[in-house]
Amino acid sequence: MWPNFDKPDAFGQHSNADIASLIGETRMLFTTLLSMQVQSSGSDGTENAENKVSDLAKELLINTPDEINYEQTAKIIGLIRTPLEVVLLQEIERYNNLLDDMRTQLRNLRRGIQGLVVMSSDLEDIYTAVSEGRVPFQWLKAYNSLKPLAAWARDLSLRVAHFNAWAKTLRSPSLFWLAAYTFPTGFLTAVLQTSARATKTPIDELSWEFFVFVEEDANAARIIREGGGAYVHNLYLEGAGWLRKNQCLQDALPMELICPLPVIHFKPVENLKKRSRGIYHCPAYYYPIRSGSFIIAIDLKSGNEKPEYWIKRGSAILLSLAN
Repeated sequence: MWPNFDKPDAFGQHSNADIASLIGETRMLFTTLLSMQVQSSGSDGTENAENKVSDLAKELLINTPDEINYEQTAKIIGLIRTPLEVVLLQEIERYNNLLDDMRTQLRNLRRGIQGLVVMSSDLEDIYTAVSEGRVPFQWLKAYNSLKPLAAWARDLSLRVAHFNAWAKTLRSPSLFWLAAYTFPTGFLTAVLQTSARATKTPIDELSWEFFVFVEEDANAARIIREGGGAYVHNLYLEGAGWLRKNQCLQDALPMELICPLPVIHFKPVENLKKRSRGIYHCPAYYYPIRSGSFIIAIDLKSGNEKPEYWIKRGSAILLSLAN
């Protein structure tokens, strides 16, 4: 009488949990099959594979964004720097190192394919990764990501553009993209430090208050006020949906594995006794692999359900996605 397959409802999960599980198993299966694939030993097959990787490396080189001028930005800022300007310079330095390493390794990879330099173990790893459409692990030292190589390269260009625009004007963005920071907790600490200095409050006595906008991102950017804190966009809900009208959590729609969140105002306030009833302290993670990537807990209204309901469902916020 028992069913052959347990439905997600039996464990208090949404039907989307089954879909997410199957997608994860399928990815693992294809990753394993790809790793077991025998490399072609024929001269024609090897030559075609090398030409393909060389062309991809050339395309990546062309599309790799230019480095941000660190020296000029530091000179304009001067010696007296605000916490956010310190974060900006740190991020520029990290991304410039990544871009420099990418260019050097991609050039050496093309030269290695042509037989002009010896293929080191690092270059062989990069060769295999580019051939399979994966991001080489050497490039993931700057920040973690599950994106395939093409999507990762586009994402990298957007990240660099975010900081390049900030460096040129030295005006903080109206909307901050938290995932663009290689060290998001450092950015959030800088926001707290800025508020602490402005209000002359010890930083230990400050905590966060969160306000979720009803408006779309473009409209929210027009109506934000100078009230301290940071306005953050491009956050995603996993394991729940968002009812924009009532500004609260709801069950996700069928097949809706990820739900975009509106702009959230991260506002530093003096430590107060927080209202816990009807509030879900939603954990935010840097990317879909949650272990070791926790950033901050964001207070969201739990809607018609108790917070325990969303805890059981594993509902969380992701700064970046796997695609």
